[in-house]
Amino acid sequence: MEKVVLKASKREMTGKQVKALRREGKLPGVIYGRHTDPININLEAHGASLALARLTSSSLVTIEVEGAEHLALVREKQRDYIKNRLLHVDFLAVSLTEKLRTAVSIRFVGASPAVKDFNAVLVHNLEEVEVECLPADLPERIDVDISILNRPGEGIRLKDVHVSDKVRLLGDPETMVAVATFAKVEEEPVPGAEGAAVTAATPTATEPEISVERGKKEEEAAEEKKKK
Repeated sequence: MEKVVLKASKREMTGKQVKALRREGKLPGVIYGRHTDPININLEAHGASLALARLTSSSLVTIEVEGAEHLALVREKQRDYIKNRLLHVDFLAVSLTEKLRTAVSIRFVGASPAVKDFNAVLVHNLEEVEVECLPADLPERIDVDISILNRPGEGIRLKDVHVSDKVRLLGDPETMVAVATFAKVEEEPVPGAEGAAVTAATPTATEPEISVERGKKEEEAAEEKKKK
């Protein structure tokens, strides 16, 4: 894992005053943790934004603050989506000797025969999974090989995911990570079926009229016989 180092300075300004810092090209942030008192910091906005864009939720970053190094995870990034810029970053300080729990993103690799040969659809039920390990053993992502999905209906459960012996997957082992399902087929109307139904119904609709007409003629014939 490439070591990412961000240089920062302590920040005294808080609240609405940080707007002035952003205008100066600074990115405000904070470092906190179990054994670390919160430290308000300033980062160089452009360089920090480029570096943070390459990090995953489980990437470790080293923050240098006035000669002291803090190993941390990015916990939250506040962004202005209109101007497409970061506004604030929260860092969680971690210890190399203490295990931590965090979410790691999943990357699906390989080619599924179920998709290739049977036109199945691959459904991703999980995009990340929570793990427990030491910071030095934390993977940036977990690869899940979908080439074991040979036929529609087959799936990969959490217990089927392979990780290092130093990493423990948390959660229900039976949780479905991905599954190959049959593609949904839209039923097309059969040409002429509707017309055939109408045609078939037509005799039924006219039968009462034929019966009534026939009954009237029989009554008229009976009356003529009486008159004779």
